[in-house]
Amino acid sequence: MTDTATGAAGNAAGGRAAQLQHTGLRPGWTTGACATAATTAAYTALLTGGFPDPVTITLPKGQTPAFALAAEHAGDGRAMAGIVKDAGDDPDVTHGALVRATVRILPPGSGVVFRAGPGVGTVTRPGLPLDVGEPAINPVPRQMMRDHVAAVAARHGGSGDVEIEVSVDHGAEIARSTWNPRLGILGGISILGTTGIVVPYSCSAWIDSIRRGVDVARAAGRRHVAGCTGSTSEKVAVAVHGLPEDALLDMGDFAGAVLKYIRRHPVDRLTVAGGFAKLSKLAAGHLDLHSGRSQVDKGFLAELARRGGAGEELATAVATANTGLEALRLCEAAGVPLGDLVAATARDEALAVLRGAPVAVDVICIDRAGVIVGRAGAVGPRGPLSD
Repeated sequence: MTDTATGAAGNAAGGRAAQLQHTGLRPGWTTGACATAATTAAYTALLTGGFPDPVTITLPKGQTPAFALAAEHAGDGRAMAGIVKDAGDDPDVTHGALVRATVRILPPGSGVVFRAGPGVGTVTRPGLPLDVGEPAINPVPRQMMRDHVAAVAARHGGSGDVEIEVSVDHGAEIARSTWNPRLGILGGISILGTTGIVVPYSCSAWIDSIRRGVDVARAAGRRHVAGCTGSTSEKVAVAVHGLPEDALLDMGDFAGAVLKYIRRHPVDRLTVAGGFAKLSKLAAGHLDLHSGRSQVDKGFLAELARRGGAGEELATAVATANTGLEALRLCEAAGVPLGDLVAATARDEALAVLRGAPVAVDVICIDRAGVIVGRAGAVGPRGPLSD
């Protein structure tokens, strides 16, 4: 598999791309990117009679990777293409999995319909970004597949009305090594990815890259930096504060690494931006936000909800929610500002780790769509700052 865009991105002076370049680790592709490539190849075969191999797709940030087909078959009004997932240097349990897409043309006006094939899970509990009963194909991969179906239809005279069944060989077995069963996603893995790219996380290499990112920002005279858990929260931090690329730190799950290094090498202000669930872990005192090393404590969220005015019925519902997102939505519906409470508590935890270093901290919590669901204004050793 090749990517015509990552080389240019890797030459950036700062930010996420420079951190990845510094680690020397090879990025890979998400299951969502693989499913999109397989869908594109299969639908092209239905309309033209031939499978493109390799098949090139466009990712949300404009990269154009090409994927070799590992399997293909056409007949009975269907076409199937398969892509072997390459996770790069990331220790991903889905590395090497064969992701298949089987495409069938539907009557005009049907739109794009998604099905879970063997090895892809089905949602059985609320609290996820998909309705109960839906295949566990997340919103961004769905949109990627819709966009590529539309593009193929425009090129080759199709209607764009198709059924896409995504399957993963041995996916049910792979899912046992994930949190899917606990989240109520049954029967297989999820098709995931917001950028299409898997960013590898060697703990030592990534922590070192965070330190170099702080050094680059300080050397450039940046007095305000943002530690972000991912690309979506990075976009929000830029939109809110107008920060340049070399002031952005891809902290991933390593909140502690950012805080401890900035404690020794201070800047005037640190914005911590990330998903609500991850930052709820920081609020609960966890400095490593990886799902394998810390979990969302819904009992802790219930206690925060009580502080925000929740009654016992709501607090109990929060404590027994399937996910942190479900807990957040329950509180939003009841007018309890759980997002702001998590942000404020995460900020206080960050300040505790900074141990009086001359750094003001503000926190932004977002949901999966990048919508701000909680904020805590900047506070430093001498108290609140005015923006």
